[in-house]
This record gives sequence, C-alpha cells and structure tokens, in this order.
Amino acid sequence: MNKLKNKIIAGIFVLLTATSCFNDLDVVPLDQNVVTSASVYDDPGAYKQVLAKLYAVLALSGQSGPDGQPDISGIDEGFSNYIRQYWKAQQLTTDETIIAWKDGTIHDLHNQVWTPSNEFITAMYNRIFYMVSLSNEFLRESTTEKLNERSVPDDIKADVQVYRAEARLLRAMAYYHALDMFGNVPFVTEADGVGAFLPQQIERADLFSFVESELLAIESELLDAGQNVYGRVDKGAAWMLLSKLYLNAEVYIGADKYDEAIVYSSKVANAAYALETEYSNLFTADNGNASGIIFAVPFDGDRTRTWGGMTFLIHASVGGTMDPKGFGIDGGWWGLRTTEAFVDKWADISGNTDARAMMHTDGQTLEIDDPFEFTQGYAITKYTNMNSNGSAGQREDFPDTDFVMFRLADAYLMYAEAVLRGGSGGDVTTALGYVNALRNRAYGDNSGNIAAGDLTLDFVLDERSRELYWEGHRRTDLIRFGKFSESDYVWPWKGGVRDGVSTNSKFDLFPIPSSDMGANTNLKQNTGY
Repeated sequence: MNKLKNKIIAGIFVLLTATSCFNDLDVVPLDQNVVTSASVYDDPGAYKQVLAKLYAVLALSGQSGPDGQPDISGIDEGFSNYIRQYWKAQQLTTDETIIAWKDGTIHDLHNQVWTPSNEFITAMYNRIFYMVSLSNEFLRESTTEKLNERSVPDDIKADVQVYRAEARLLRAMAYYHALDMFGNVPFVTEADGVGAFLPQQIERADLFSFVESELLAIESELLDAGQNVYGRVDKGAAWMLLSKLYLNAEVYIGADKYDEAIVYSSKVANAAYALETEYSNLFTADNGNASGIIFAVPFDGDRTRTWGGMTFLIHASVGGTMDPKGFGIDGGWWGLRTTEAFVDKWADISGNTDARAMMHTDGQTLEIDDPFEFTQGYAITKYTNMNSNGSAGQREDFPDTDFVMFRLADAYLMYAEAVLRGGSGGDVTTALGYVNALRNRAYGDNSGNIAAGDLTLDFVLDERSRELYWEGHRRTDLIRFGKFSESDYVWPWKGGVRDGVSTNSKFDLFPIPSSDMGANTNLKQNTGY
C-alpha cells in the first residue's frame, strides 16, 4: 500500500459560470483573471487539480483558509465544513455526544427537537449538494469528447478515467449521505445542463438504486484496494460504501440486502488490509501511518487551516482540568462530552482493561444536570494532535490528525451484523473471529474474547459503540436498530428532558431545509415537518 501522506490540498478555481445572454457555456470572460471551464483546462494537469478540489470539499470550508472565501453561505464559515457538519449530525443527535455551547440551534440536535430552519442541518444539506454540483461539473468537463477536443495526451486521458471514477464515488458518497439523512432529495447529475432550473425530487428507493448502480459501475475502473495515494478512494472505499448501503437497506427501501452486505464486507476483510496494532494510533496526528484505514480525509496543520473538521473535533473535546498541551493544541474549547448512557457500555472505563475506553473523569461528573456546563459529563480523549511517538503535531492551532471515514474494523462488525440478521454467504464462526480480533487488540490478549452464544445483535450494537464511538456512525446505527427515536432506549437530554424520553419517529430523517423548500416548488417536505 502506498501510505505516503500525500495531503489532498486545493483551491485554484471557481468553476463554470454563465449568463443568460450566451448560449455557449464555454465563453471566455472579459476579465482574464476569471477562471472558467474554457481556460482552466488549458493545462492538462488541471484535471488532477480539479479532482483535488472535490476531495478538499470534505476538509476545507472555503478558498483562502479558515475564513474569507466560504464555499457555502448562510452559516459562519467556521461551522460550515463538511466533516464538522457530518460529525455533528451523526453524533450530537445520539447517546454518545453532547455539547456545552449555546450557538444558535445547536442543542436542538441532541434534544431531537430540530425544525426545517435549523442552520446546522441546512449547512449539512448544502455541503452535500455542493459536492454533488462540483462532481457533476467535473464529469461534464472530462468526457472523452472534451478530452479529444482539447487534444489531451493519451497518458493523461488514462489518468482522467480513474479520476472520473473517483469523482463518481465522491458524488455517490454525498448522495448516500443525502438518502441516509434526508431521504427524498433534489436529484441532478452531469446529464442535466448547466443553468437555472428546479431539480426534480427523487424517491429514497430510487436514490438507493442510483448510488448502488454508480458504485457497481465504477468498481472495475477504480484502483485496487490499498493502491491509490493515501487520502484518495479506491475499490476498498467503494466496497465499504456498498456494505453500508446494503446493511441499511431495510431502513432505506424496506427490503433487506444482508447477503450483499456480506459479499462486500468480505471483500474488504479479505483485501490487503490489516488491523492497526495499537487502537490509539488510529486517532493521532500521524494516523496516516496506521494500518487498517481504507479512506481518510487528510488534515495538515500547515495546509488545511480550517475551524472545522479535526480542528473542531480535537479542540472542542478539551476543557476543564484537561491539559491542552497534552493534546498538542493551544487551548480547549470546552464543548464536547459524552453521556452516562455511553459510559454504561463499559465494564471498566479506566482504559486499563479495554484500551478503547478513552475518557477523562477528573473534575467531571457522570451525570449531566446542566448540558451547558462542560464539567458535567465525562470528556473523551480519543482524538489528539500528538504523534504516536509522543511528539506534538506541526502546529497547536490546526492539527495534523486525519478524519477516518472508513476502516477495517467497521467492515468486520458489518459482516458480523449481516450474518446475525440472516444474510447468507457468511458464517457465525468467521463473524466471531472478526469480533474477537477487535477485542483481542483492545484487551491486549484473549481475556476479552466472547463465545458464540454471546454474539447477539444487541452485543454488536454495543460493540460498534465501543469500537467506533465519535467516528460518525452512531445515528445511522441507532436508526437501523430501532433505538433512535420511538424507543424505550433513552439517554440524558434526549427529547430535551434530563433523563431522556422517546421522541417522534419523524426525527429518523432530517427535514428538507426551509430555504430549499421555498426555492424549489418541486420539493415535498419529509413527513411530520
């Protein structure tokens, strides 16, 4: 595997703009400093640079650093980063995470009382469709016809075919997030012309089929698993996304696809990946060197300066009696903690038994009577800007730690769950082996291993929480297990109540933002909003 830490950095262009008085979209602007599709591709190397921008959508918030030229509007740029909003949507809505801040409607997420005007949900929605829009434009401008018109050399043509597959995967991932979070959404591809029109709304089941077909179509065009540059997608990432799509199919389309989930999680498990020996190394400033990572969003203190992503996740996790220097940062933001419902998942929270238990309890109470008080609720120490050898990252304000989107342990757990849910093509013995491999790493020996009779769906859900907490999976997991909204399973401040209450099932989907509902008469709001 090529594990060189080649950071995906971008910011060279503003893509195609056109006015209604021209029929030809490839017009050259009067201002020669303006970059359009007519000029950006004069350099054949621009195809790779534009691809870099697609990856940069996940990590960066704009064109000039932490603020100044945001990619989307309607929210403070520091809040607007894709990973920051994705993480909040998947974590703050669950039992694993609560935040002490009072910014806007941020607490509506954990309380599960959000509305279509929630600015954080709107920012997530806008980020998704910003990725879709840029991916569509890249695909329009990199067709065989366009390459021939521009007399692109054959060697670059071959590279561009791989770039196109990567762009389609990134778009498929964005649309996967859309169908998972919002259900029925506007739908546009590169086949739609550029210009002002109101996109039609696609049904969730049809979007499922589109994402599935895209991932299957590009599988052969992507580089082999583990063979792309670190921070870019390959077949392994496509298999992981397919595994997630199929594992959640009953939620998305009302039909199970556990057989397929076993097929693709097995492909990941049998590829050239290996578990990282030390669990903590997956979340350090040099985690780009850790094994078992299938796709990560790279962050670099010198080159990806953003208040979102890992800058947010590490700084906001530190406060109280915690020493910021011990996390390689210049100060804590006193924000993120966990709830006692998560703490209850552990027999020993010290980390001495299970190394995955990474919590700070000094000066913190277990109970949360005041959600706005950082010292109420245990803090999580999982993410750090310290390297695995104990040295600090390059800078204290912006970390080097990458956000791990897909990793091998998740594939192991998806396989086990699909087998337990009745999927064919797998077996309990293999599933048990995968789960015990994770527990053996966590415990340092086989003392944490379980027997076949202990491997139940409830155990897998709890084990996913212990292994994958704060990695952006929890909301989707709880919905799949029927424990997110209308359920006896509650946690502190669920529903806005101290001890937690069951909430309306409408919250299994986020609403289409009011801003888009007002702009597009083709859209129908999700039920209950």
